[in-house]
Amino acid sequence: MSARSVLVTAGASGIGLAIAEVFAARGDRVIVCDVDQAALDRAADQVKGLIGIRADVADPAAVAAMIADTGPIAVLVNNAGVAGPVGGVETNDPDDWARCFAVNVHGAFHMIRAVVPAMRAAGAGTIINISTASTVTGLPGRSAYVASKWAIEGLTRTLARELGPAGIRVNAIRPGFMDTERMRGIMARIAAQSGRTVPEVEGEALGYISMRTKIQPSEIGEMAWFFASDAAHHITGQIIGVDGNAEWEG
Repeated sequence: MSARSVLVTAGASGIGLAIAEVFAARGDRVIVCDVDQAALDRAADQVKGLIGIRADVADPAAVAAMIADTGPIAVLVNNAGVAGPVGGVETNDPDDWARCFAVNVHGAFHMIRAVVPAMRAAGAGTIINISTASTVTGLPGRSAYVASKWAIEGLTRTLARELGPAGIRVNAIRPGFMDTERMRGIMARIAAQSGRTVPEVEGEALGYISMRTKIQPSEIGEMAWFFASDAAHHITGQIIGVDGNAEWEG
């Protein structure tokens, strides 16, 4: 497979950086955008050849300027997302709700809208959207986040039909209980709030996962690589969980 231009949003850390690492290690030209310049600098030191661009995907002008600079993109990974407001829906701040959709949904739209013309011209392209296993389980207190990811899954299925005739494939990944710094922070916060230990909180969460396992960020990278590979050249409109089969969330 020849080198391609791959763009990963929110790619300076966590799942996004893991995805970028997989593609870069296999010879692709990898660009990551992020709002955190310090994280972009660290990522550039960590991954040889990585191109970092500071941009907020919720800003359509910033997205358009970025794509004008990068040139045609063969593989787009829409990973950017924010957690949104936490708590009962009646307590959610409307501005926090709107920001969640501005990044998670509108950001993906801005990115797709910007890269599709060149993909159409090339007669090929791959778009990979990052969703969440919580769309399967539902998650009380996280209505904005889960609703935004449902929107991403609807966009995935619809664009697979819309863009398929142009040779552009659109799929999504549902990550599960991730072994990341962010998830470790969530477990620590829940433990502190509930008066339990972190292992107790993690054990309860893993009890709702069939394989009783956390997911490594690199596993999401490998699934993204597969979706972008020749082996998946007839796979589109699919939403795949990399989650050990998330049965439920408490």
